[in-house]
Amino acid sequence: MRLLCPSRTGWCFGARRPDAIMRMQAHGIELEVEDSGQRERPAVLLIMGLGMQLIAWPTPLLQALDQAGYRVIRFDNRDVGLSTGFDDWGVPNLLWNGLKHRLGWAMRKPYSLQDMARDALGVLDALHIERAHVIGVSMGGMIAQRMAWTAPERVISLVSWMSSSGAPDLPGPQPQVLKAMSATSLNLGLEQAMLNMQRLLRMIGSPAEHEDPLAQAARVRQAVQRAYRPAGVLRQTLAVMSDADRYELLHDITRPTLVIHGREDPLLPLPCGEDTARRIPHARLQVIDGMGHDFPPGLLQQCLPTLIEFLHEHA
Repeated sequence: MRLLCPSRTGWCFGARRPDAIMRMQAHGIELEVEDSGQRERPAVLLIMGLGMQLIAWPTPLLQALDQAGYRVIRFDNRDVGLSTGFDDWGVPNLLWNGLKHRLGWAMRKPYSLQDMARDALGVLDALHIERAHVIGVSMGGMIAQRMAWTAPERVISLVSWMSSSGAPDLPGPQPQVLKAMSATSLNLGLEQAMLNMQRLLRMIGSPAEHEDPLAQAARVRQAVQRAYRPAGVLRQTLAVMSDADRYELLHDITRPTLVIHGREDPLLPLPCGEDTARRIPHARLQVIDGMGHDFPPGLLQQCLPTLIEFLHEHA
């Protein structure tokens, strides 16, 4: 992977220094990357979940990592945000591919989670980072698991957050959540798309702490204005659906692992996190009461001490 010239600078976490926002190229695709740039610090690579952009990482988490002494790197996964898309592959039929998955048939897909793990390693290559702590949420946790399995020498520690092992006997999303996700249409206007996104976020959110509706609406609008790519989300979904053997590989992961999961997660229920922790040798499990599939500020604060302590422990 090679580094293209920085496209612009921004201000990181309210701190008094510019962060580099740049595009990186590998394997014919480009990834949008933001790096806090403190090269003397140990690196933390953040991998976001399905359809989410690098701006979705909550500011309190970024601030906590910064204040704890880490170099923070985040990026848009392929097919979302400002990274390269795969529109030439068209829009996958998830119902048909879901049937093929249940029947054990091969699914034609533009890329795999293993490819996305190689993207993440390519980000480290372009920044000349030999090793990093890796934190992945939801689909990002699945990518991080594959990264730790593929290149353990590059991963200092692994944090799999609100994610899953992918084992076939695990429970899936609650019916109302699955229905809302399946109702995604490519033909919606932006305003209706934003309303649908807010409805889904409320469904998967934490019952113990609800996000302010105005703040949520502003966050969704910011994401849609930056990039709105629903077909890319469907292609990412296909990559997750087709990642059928990952659970069999987790027992080979040798890196120190922390699994964080909400007890009330309606998208990836708690057994998904428990199974991940059970399969990865010596993994530590932190269950957060009242947390769903989001980062509400109060519940996030419950996660941060354990997270920072874990990173320090494996520096």
